[in-house]
Amino acid sequence: MKTLTATALIATLLGASSALALQPIPGSITYNGHQSRLEKAPAGSNFFHTFFGQNGEQVRETYQVNADHSVSLVSRAVANDK
Repeated sequence: MKTLTATALIATLLGASSALALQPIPGSITYNGHQSRLEKAPAGSNFFHTFFGQNGEQVRETYQVNADHSVSLVSRAVANDK
């Protein structure tokens, strides 16, 4: 019974992590399924991308370079100066 409960918990957590993943927005490097690759950047390194969103707010996203040199969106901050 404990094994079944542990398996169910792990499956739930794995499913939740992908469901709660940050989705790209217009202006994001990975928006619309675009896959960027950084050949010279070391895996695990982070970089920032700053742009203005659709409502004029400043958006700063943090990306991480994966082992295959693709990038993943890991965080987003929106500055609302209004």
